[in-house]
Amino acid sequence: MTTPIVIDTDPGVDDAVAIMLALASPEVELKAVTSVFGNVALDATTANAGRLLAFCDRADVPLAAGAARPLVHPQAERAGEVHGWDGLGGRATTLPEPVAPQPQPAVELLASVLRAADQPVTLVPIGPLTNIALLLAVHPELAGRIARIVWMGGSLGAGNTVDTTGGSPPRSAAGLIHQTRVGGAAEFNAHCDPEAAHRVLTQADVPVTMVPLDLTLRCAAGPEWIEALAAGGPRGAALAGVITHYRAAFRARYGVDAVAVHDAVAVLEAVRPGTLTTTPTPMAVACDLGPARGATVGLPEGAGVPVQVALDADTVAVLAEILERLQHLD
Repeated sequence: MTTPIVIDTDPGVDDAVAIMLALASPEVELKAVTSVFGNVALDATTANAGRLLAFCDRADVPLAAGAARPLVHPQAERAGEVHGWDGLGGRATTLPEPVAPQPQPAVELLASVLRAADQPVTLVPIGPLTNIALLLAVHPELAGRIARIVWMGGSLGAGNTVDTTGGSPPRSAAGLIHQTRVGGAAEFNAHCDPEAAHRVLTQADVPVTMVPLDLTLRCAAGPEWIEALAAGGPRGAALAGVITHYRAAFRARYGVDAVAVHDAVAVLEAVRPGTLTTTPTPMAVACDLGPARGATVGLPEGAGVPVQVALDADTVAVLAEILERLQHLD
């Protein structure tokens, strides 16, 4: 029996890799895709998700647009410089015209999928957690229909947002000091909507697996991986083209010729549970307006609801598995 999943996404180049990975994985049935603001604005993330479904000949997968902004405060940062002005490395229009979104909003599509499924559904948010926080708040009666939430986001070490701290280590709302960051205090998806992230990570009704930056940055695909993807067929070649801008941005930031396939790592864990090694850790998210805003902080045992935080994996095997599956798209 296949595992039903829903991807909540803000494409985003690595989101594109993740969506195509899910479509290439026979162990799961992609029941829906929902879009959220994030890397670029909601109209672009929705169109990009629709283009990817069309590109993979999967217009049968329902798509719905979700939150256009965070729950409380305006979004402080977008990622066009990393993902390109259109979210897909400047190459969105090289993909087919997008699948049209459903008329109902994302939260209602999520609710209808949960109600109709014959087994609990795995939710795989790979962007800000706004839609998922709204779902849990508006439809608490459906919590038992969710098998687990596998989120790509957060960090226990360095963040990847813009550093506005002047180099001083930030302090979170929980009163815990983070180590000095390469960038800002927070990982991007958490930073987009800290209140939503805190709502999801601290609730006890649905199990959560958090796939943080600490691990996903170690899953960096180098030139040989990208070349093998491009050689796999027309879809792989197009995806490799979309990666070009993202690759240059990663090289400029980290000094490594590679791309971190952040979101695909979370999707692979949803496809093959246990791929990643997790540690149960209560989490909190800094929701103040200071330099630590969006920082995800591990709390002492017993201080909250444990989240399964993925901090280790056979990264060589993870990258090989993602590549092998993507090559089967053609």
